[in-house]
This record gives sequence, structure tokens and C-alpha cells, in this order.
Amino acid sequence: MTPPGARHATTTARSGGGATRAVTRTLSEDPLGGTVRRTVLPSGLRVLTEAIPAMRSVSFGIWVAVGSRDETGPQAGAAHFLEHLLFKGTHKRGALEISSAIEAVGGETNAFTTKEYTCYYARVLDEDLPLAIDVMCDLVADSVLEPADVETERGVILEEIAMHDDEPGDEVHDLFARAVYGDHPLGRLISGTAETVTPMSRRQIQTFYRRRYVAPQIVIAAAGNLDHTTVVRLVRQAVQGSPLDTDPAAPAPYRPTTPAVRTRAASTVVEAKETEQAHVVLGCPGIDRLDERRFALGVLNNVLGGGMSSRLFQEIREQRGLAYSVYSYASQYADSGLFGVYAGCAPSRVDEVLELTRAELARIAEHGITEAELARGKGMSKGAFVLGLEDTGSRMSRLAKGELLYGDLMPVNELLDRVDAVTLDEVNTLAADLLTRPMSLAVVGPFTPHH
Repeated sequence: MTPPGARHATTTARSGGGATRAVTRTLSEDPLGGTVRRTVLPSGLRVLTEAIPAMRSVSFGIWVAVGSRDETGPQAGAAHFLEHLLFKGTHKRGALEISSAIEAVGGETNAFTTKEYTCYYARVLDEDLPLAIDVMCDLVADSVLEPADVETERGVILEEIAMHDDEPGDEVHDLFARAVYGDHPLGRLISGTAETVTPMSRRQIQTFYRRRYVAPQIVIAAAGNLDHTTVVRLVRQAVQGSPLDTDPAAPAPYRPTTPAVRTRAASTVVEAKETEQAHVVLGCPGIDRLDERRFALGVLNNVLGGGMSSRLFQEIREQRGLAYSVYSYASQYADSGLFGVYAGCAPSRVDEVLELTRAELARIAEHGITEAELARGKGMSKGAFVLGLEDTGSRMSRLAKGELLYGDLMPVNELLDRVDAVTLDEVNTLAADLLTRPMSLAVVGPFTPHH
């Protein structure tokens, strides 16, 4: 979908499913930001930039539409394993050269894997953007995956998995996802498990790499003091002759949503651990990323458990002192979602905390929220969004996510208008639906195991 006000700067003929030359258009000239432009290269690789002349830095990211949900059972953890390995060396650079090249100019690089995408990014001074583009494109397009590096990183990842197991506040969210999704890939750990990572071969990872890291699946985004045409030229130079320099193809379509994700019947799952605190998540399947109710859900989430003024925080922490941390959250995927309430409290207080939480959910489901809460929930949504645009990294992420996850970059003002347009009736109708769904419960703490 072409955003309002989009201008086509270049048109082109198509052949073989892709463009014969690059196609560029201006997506927006936002009064709250810079000029956003988008170029589709003949290979299907997409490049989006936001030019912000007032900044002296640039954030550059390479986003691949591949995450842990794209793995088969035996591959569980392959996307994350690969993310680690791409920093270990290419045909042009060793691992130390990759890290030192960016650090020598005061920049930073990192990467992360999610259930639906993987991101590699660098943040540098504007004058060092050509270096960042060359290094980052090189490591994503042309990594060697040396057998020795596979073994080294296997050890690192197994330690990461063990460290995660020692963080019950994180583990309980994974337990909750598993309670809702079961054996579906959305219910699995992004990192995989020791049982899947230990036997994973270099060939398995290499095959995953070459099949999945293809130009039509990749979005490159940059934000800061930059020139769009220059960024496109540098990207083309960086990938020339690499596995990403391929025949004409169209960009990959938005992630398919069939067959529908099946969720499990509501259940209680308890992971027994000798912890000082009990960690609980109570929740249910939510809504998907493109659901029109997502703006109403943001407001509802803010009112219920989205800050210090939220109902759950006031009731459970401020008035009764039963928990240090309590909040609600929503996770959204292409074709599914989760809604949950988290609390960390003394094991002896779990029943009371859950009772109060269930009572609050039932109260909002039955009676809804107030006009004052609606206004506050909207204000929190708008403020968090705009304040999150104060640095080049978040602006770069916004470009990539708009393209990769929504197939459209919604202008800042339009997004704020969508939040403003949320009505009390919309929030209350959603609450009556969502908060009365059968709830699953995940618990990590010193209790008897229960699955």
C-alpha cells in the first residue's frame, strides 16, 4: 500500500518477477522528522532512509525477515546461532577486524533475533557511514561460518541459555508462551535449547543461512545525517558480487498467515525453582499485529498495567505492597498475539496477587474504563511513541518495521491521529472480549511442578 502523499520518483519495467532497475520513491516529508525515501533494488533488496540533517550520527540496520518461528523442530535456535556467527568473519575480514573497524571510529554494532525477524545494526558518526555500510553488508552477505567458530559460538550460546535459565523473571514469559502455543514455533525459545543447539551442525546452519538470507527477504534502513542516493550507491557497492547480488526478483510479500496459529486450551504450568521470589504471568491469546483494534489495545494496556498510575500497579504495589514489579503487556505477531499480566512477589503472596489481578480484569471487562483513564491511556501511547523518536536508532527501527512487519510506513501524525481516534466504546468492547477469555497461568518459583 502506498502511504498518503507518496511520490513516485522513478518508474520502471518489470521482468522475471523483479525490477530491471532500482525504483525509488519518497514516502513522506514529515514535519516531525526528515524526508523518508525507499528504493527497491533489482534483486528485491529494499533500502529505506530518513534524512535528519540536524543529527551528527547515523544508525544503519540490516533486517532479515527470518526468526525463530521459521525453524523446524531440529533447527530450533538456528536463527540465533547464525546471528552470533555472522560477526565471526567473512572472506574479507576476520572477527577482530569487524569489531575493531567500527569501534576505532567510536561506533557500536550489535544484533538481535526475535521470533519473526533478525536485525544487525551499527551506529556511527555521519562521516563514518560508508565504513559501517561496507562492514555490516559484508558480514550479513558473505560470512564464512568457519567450523572452529561454530564450535566456539556453540559454547557461548549454551552459556547464554544457562544464564537465561538462571533468570526466572525472563523464564516465566517463555513458559507462558509455551502454555499458550505449545509445540508451535511461537511457543519455542528463540535461543533453542541445549538439546537442539548441542547437535546442530555447521551444514544445518549454512543451509539455513543461504536459503533464508536472500535479497527479497532483507530490508536495509538508515536514519540520521545522510543522503539517500549515496546510501543506495554504497549498499549496491557493498553487496556487489556477494550472494545478495542476485537476479531480478520482487521483494518478498508480507509474512503469510495461513494456516492460522492454533493455541492450546487454557492451562497452568509451574516450573519448580528454589527462588526467593515467585514469578507469575496470567494471560491469554491476544490480537495480531495488523488488527485494527491494536490502537485500542495500547490504550487498554496502559490503563490496566502500563505504568505507575495503572490500576494493577496502584492496587497491588502502591496500596498493598504485595509486589515490587507488576505490569501488563501485549505481544503481537503476523497472525497471532499474546496478552499477559506479570508480577514478581513473595511465594506466600501469589494467591492474593492472582486473586486481585483476576478481580481487576473482571472489573474492567464488566464496567470498562473511565473517560479520564481513556485520556491518560492515549497520552501515554502518544508520548511513548514520540519520545521514542528522539534518537536515530529508534527512527531507523521504525522504518524497517514499517516495511517488514506492516508493509507500510504510517506517518507520525497519522499514527498519533489513530491513537486520538480511539473511543471509549472501542476500548470497553475490546476489554469485554479479551479479558474474559480463558486464562493460562505460568509460574516459576518454589512450588510443586505442574504441567
